[in-house]
Amino acid sequence: MPTPHRVVIAVFPDVDLLDVTGPAEVFALANRETGGRAGYQVRLAGPVGGAVRTSAGVRLLADLSFAEVGADVDTLLVPGAVELTGHGPVAKVDTTVVDWVRETAPHARRVASVCVGAHVLAAAGLLDGRTATTHWSTAAQLAADHPEVTVDPDPIFVRTDRGRLWTGAGISACLDLALALVAEDQGERTALAVARQLVMYLKRQGGQSQFSVPLSHPATERRDIDELLRWIAEHLDGDLSTPALAARMCLSERHFARVFTQETGTGPAGYVEAARVEAARRLLETTDRPLDQVAAAAGLGSAETLHRAFRRRLATTPAAYRRRFRTPAA
Repeated sequence: MPTPHRVVIAVFPDVDLLDVTGPAEVFALANRETGGRAGYQVRLAGPVGGAVRTSAGVRLLADLSFAEVGADVDTLLVPGAVELTGHGPVAKVDTTVVDWVRETAPHARRVASVCVGAHVLAAAGLLDGRTATTHWSTAAQLAADHPEVTVDPDPIFVRTDRGRLWTGAGISACLDLALALVAEDQGERTALAVARQLVMYLKRQGGQSQFSVPLSHPATERRDIDELLRWIAEHLDGDLSTPALAARMCLSERHFARVFTQETGTGPAGYVEAARVEAARRLLETTDRPLDQVAAAAGLGSAETLHRAFRRRLATTPAAYRRRFRTPAA
């Protein structure tokens, strides 16, 4: 018989719909991909049992009230809710939810927040003295409200407390977080099988930025530049010097550099290095390949160049980055 994994997801008025249904779907697909061996049992728990109206207007049905959950919790998942103001989104923190999370967390094998659910964990005192992430739009609020928490607004998720405590970034990143939980329980192969079922282009790891290199730059208005950016992503280990890229675009180097900077907000060399560092990050997160092989595969040439690029862009070393973000095999 499979080891049961009782996953309890908190639901409450105005909770973000995808924060709840996204992880639930990941766990359901993990059960399907393993023929039931994964053993996930997902239950929704609310302040009271019954219907809960989400931020999308769709109603969810809580299986249990908070009082009925008890201590038999493998994974406690806490989504979030926001209120839109004239100054942007503000995380909503319900004291009833906070009190229940504070009471229930010690009984759970692990606790994870999705999106602005990190504000609930922080209010419950679970993030004191730890590093956490949340949706980039409320990261400043989390840092201001809870100065005892080290807020890193960049990663997709942060795993701390020896893997017992997870905080995830926003919106679709709930899928990445849930996939990482599945990988921890069932192994990378199962997590990747689930990712394929979800038709996810890339199963991002925790160390990756909430914004990939292309998404962190303004959208271009030229199709030829868009095509070049896609080509760069597919040929990171090739010659991506400014002369080579200009030749590919049939432009002079000076004109190409001016157009590229105007369209992307950064110069060709800076963009290429950022893309290569992102590729190196993925390899450090998901493989044990030596640094020289990582550098070559990402197009950075040598381990020395890899070190310089990481120092310049991430203020850390490749080895330190790997120690923090390497996803362990189950």
